[in-house]
Amino acid sequence: MSTRSKSVPGAVGAGGAAVPLAVLLRREVASEKTAAERPELQSGLFSQAKKGEDFTFLKPDCERLPGVPSSSFSAFGLFDGHNGNGAAIYTKENLLNNILSAVPADLNREDWLAALPRAMVAAFVKTDKDFQTKARSSGTTVTFVIIDGLVITVASVGDSRCVVEAEGSIYHLSADHRFDASKEEVDRVTESGGDVGRLNVVGGAEIGPLRCWPGGLCLSRSIGDQDVGEFIVPVPYVKQIKLSTAGGRLIISSDGVWDVLTAEVAVNCSRALPPEAAAEQIVKEAVQAKGLRDDTTCIVVDILPDKANLTMPPPKKQPGMGVFKNMFRKKPSSDSSSTTDREYMDPDIVEEIFEDGCAFLSRRLDSEYPVRNMFKLFICAICQVELKPSQGISVHEDSSQPGNLRRWDGPFLCQGCQEKKEAMEGKRRSRDSSSRNSGSSE
Repeated sequence: MSTRSKSVPGAVGAGGAAVPLAVLLRREVASEKTAAERPELQSGLFSQAKKGEDFTFLKPDCERLPGVPSSSFSAFGLFDGHNGNGAAIYTKENLLNNILSAVPADLNREDWLAALPRAMVAAFVKTDKDFQTKARSSGTTVTFVIIDGLVITVASVGDSRCVVEAEGSIYHLSADHRFDASKEEVDRVTESGGDVGRLNVVGGAEIGPLRCWPGGLCLSRSIGDQDVGEFIVPVPYVKQIKLSTAGGRLIISSDGVWDVLTAEVAVNCSRALPPEAAAEQIVKEAVQAKGLRDDTTCIVVDILPDKANLTMPPPKKQPGMGVFKNMFRKKPSSDSSSTTDREYMDPDIVEEIFEDGCAFLSRRLDSEYPVRNMFKLFICAICQVELKPSQGISVHEDSSQPGNLRRWDGPFLCQGCQEKKEAMEGKRRSRDSSSRNSGSSE
C-alpha cells in the first residue's frame, strides 16, 4: 500500500510539514554541486626542533556525521607551545572535538559552514577553560584550518600564520597577535588590568618587543598562559573563504618560519614542489637564513579540484599580494529563493565569506539571523551544557554598566563560563601584576 500523499506536490519534512518540490530540487542540485566541487587534497609536513614544543594535527579524512561520506571535511592544525608543551598537546588532542560539539547536530552543509566560525570561537574558549584545570604555566599559539570542499575556515591565536596562494595572488588567513603588531590589543589588555611594556634593564632602558608582565609574554592571545593573566584571551581571529575551482596552495607555519621569510618568499621558494618537499624547502630556507633559533614547522596543503592537473597553476603577472577587501566578493546576506544557487556559484576569484577578529565574546557569540537560529537557546554557548531558563546568563550582561543589561537576550552562558568571560574582560583579576624582570615566555 502506498503511503504517498496525493495532494502535496513535494515531500513531508520534520513535524509533518510539506517540503515544496522546488526546495527538494534545489537541494538535489546543491548536493550534486557539493559532490562535484570536492577537491583532491595533498598535504605535507616538515619540522626542525629546537625546544620540542611545536605540535601538528593533520587529519584529511574527517566526518562530522559518522558514516555519512557527504559530511566529510579535512582538518589541519599547528600548535607552537611555550613554557612547556602541555597546552600544545592538550589543544591538539581536544580542539577538533570541541569544535564539533559546538556545532548543532544534523545541519546541512551550507548551515554547517555558516555555523563554523561561531563554533570555533566557542571551542577555543572551552579548550582554554578546560586546560586551566590541568596546568597554569604553559601556553600555545593555535592555527587551525578546516577545509570543506573549496571552503577554507581558519581560526588563529598567537603568531603562527596561514596563507593561501590562489590564482597567482597571496592571501593572509590569520592575524598576528603580537603586541608589537596591534595597538588595539595593547589597549585592550591594559584596560583589562595587564601591564604591557618592554623589558627594563639597568639604567632604565627598555629593550626587546612589547610584552605582558608578569611572565613577559609577547602575545596578546593564546591558549593557556594563565600565570600571565586571563586578559591573554583565547578568542580567535576567524576568516572563511571560498576558492575558485582553480584551487590553491595553503601554507601553515610557526613563527620560526615567518620571523625570517615573507609569504612571497615562502611561496616562491617552494613553487612546483609537492607538498612534503615544499614544506621541507620552506623550513630549510628559514633555518639557513638565521640558524635554528626556535622550533620551525611548516604544513603545506595543495587543494586540487581538477584531478587531471596535479601541479599548481603558474602565477599571474601582477604586482603585490592579493588584498581581501578589494578582491573578495561578499556573500549576499539577504534571503531569497535563490540563496542555495548563489551559495554554490563558482566564484571567478577568491570569495570572502566571513571575517572577525574581535576579542569580546558578547560580539563573537551573538550571531545574526539565520545563524542565530541554528543554535539552541538554553545551552551554554561555550561549554554546551544544558541550562534551565533561570540559569543562563546572557553574554550581553555587563555588571559594570547596569544600564546596558540585556539579560533577556541570548545566547547564554553557564555560571562557570560567565566567570571566564568576566576574567577575560578584566572584571575578575586572576592575579596581580609584577615588575618587568621575569624571563620571556615566547
